[in-house]
Amino acid sequence: MKKLPIGIQTFKDIREDDYIYVDKTDVAYNLIDNYRYIFLSRPRRFGKSLFLDTLKNIFEGKKEYFKDLYIYDKWDWDVKYPVIKISFIGGVKSTDDLEEDLIRILADNQEVLNIECKDILSAKNCLSELIKKVYQKYNQKVVILIDEYDKPILDNVENIKTAKLIRDMLSGFYSVLKDSDQYIKFAFLTGVSKFSKASIFSGLNMLTDISLNPKYGNICGYTQKDIETQFLPYLDGVDLERLKNFYNGYNFLKDDIYNPFDILQFIDNDKVFKNYWFKTGTPTFLIKLIEKNNYFLPTLSNLIVDEKLLDSFDIENLDLEVILYQSGYLTIEEIKETLFGSIEYKLKIPNVEVKQSLYDVIIEFMTKNNKPNIYKTPLYKSLLTADLNELKNTLFVLFESIPYNNFTKNDIQNFEGFYASVIYTYLQSLGIRIIGEDVTNKGRIDLTCFCENKIYIIEFKVDAKTEGEALEQIKKKNYAQKYLTQSEEIYLVGIEFDSNKRNIGFFEFTPL
Repeated sequence: MKKLPIGIQTFKDIREDDYIYVDKTDVAYNLIDNYRYIFLSRPRRFGKSLFLDTLKNIFEGKKEYFKDLYIYDKWDWDVKYPVIKISFIGGVKSTDDLEEDLIRILADNQEVLNIECKDILSAKNCLSELIKKVYQKYNQKVVILIDEYDKPILDNVENIKTAKLIRDMLSGFYSVLKDSDQYIKFAFLTGVSKFSKASIFSGLNMLTDISLNPKYGNICGYTQKDIETQFLPYLDGVDLERLKNFYNGYNFLKDDIYNPFDILQFIDNDKVFKNYWFKTGTPTFLIKLIEKNNYFLPTLSNLIVDEKLLDSFDIENLDLEVILYQSGYLTIEEIKETLFGSIEYKLKIPNVEVKQSLYDVIIEFMTKNNKPNIYKTPLYKSLLTADLNELKNTLFVLFESIPYNNFTKNDIQNFEGFYASVIYTYLQSLGIRIIGEDVTNKGRIDLTCFCENKIYIIEFKVDAKTEGEALEQIKKKNYAQKYLTQSEEIYLVGIEFDSNKRNIGFFEFTPL
């Protein structure tokens, strides 16, 4: 069997050393044939760098690496184009750092292309000079490939002032592409985030964004077909349905796809189900954003956003939903047109890996409990067996375990959202289906929980005027009506919190 390309993003190495390669050259050929300036946004470790390097080898005419691939007999390999490649590694903490990094990157390109720039102190001027001199030397238009164009900004997103300065500097640097149009054959930029048009892309209005073009939805990642063909020999004995639930589910308006990093790590680690992709980038910044904005987490399970939201990363006005989507913690579940002709997207957490890992991190943050798993088994068993007294006892102990100092520096104990978010987060981490703020014709159910053939309709109250208000609301508004045809086991659960005790004050339930 072919070797697994773990950690290898160089197309030449993959082809020379007989590593497994999922052919994306049909997409590459289509893009080259139809566009000049392209932008692609995808989460980290999704194969963007390998695709970019594949483009590099195509333009450089490395025909020997493309035998048996789609593009082999379709591309004119006699025509070769000079390539300028810019890739950010990390470590940029200021505009001075960025300038040094860009000058180093451009120096590497000068060496490869045998070009010497006169202006080596200004990255922007050097790039402009390099493009023109390359065109003159090779008598051929230049290809520009920029990998992770936004990394210097994202690495500093917690420091808004620095991030803005870096953003503005990069905007000026990238504007060279527009000014050098006459010398450029093709340009391709990749990144995690799509910044609003008023910021970094203001000078690059010629870019075509293919991030949500269905034709290119599978440009990165592995499809189910890839798993069941090329990777099947590596997955002997693996429950493919479990593999699909655990790692599949990312969607960019074509097929559901797998993150390549997960699949390669899964096979290499003796096919053990673990959180490979998630643990490479714990979202501490997201957690801080949740804390800062007192975000009501149950909305994540039933989140609908418009087209503009997915296209509006703005460091001066950060939106949690945008960050979660663009960084890969949310993906597209459904797309629909509104009555007014606009597009809306329903988002979801892509798979079990992300769901369990993300909510474990959030649980640890919200409860300051570094052993969040100790409550999972009793919670799951109580729902599985409809033992609601055990559910009550487990939740009571859970809230009792939250340190007192969690409440002393703020007034979160007075907000229904905090208590609801803790319970919602724990239930989501179990991997079962949850709907937060579930819409009915009579109002919104705080939480609807599905556990095998059982449905739980849950309402929360804080400091209720009289005991029983929560359950009474469920009955009065007939929330269960929506699910009468879906299950014979429906349970109504009212949970009322006491802000003085910082715990459940009253808990009651009834089967329907």
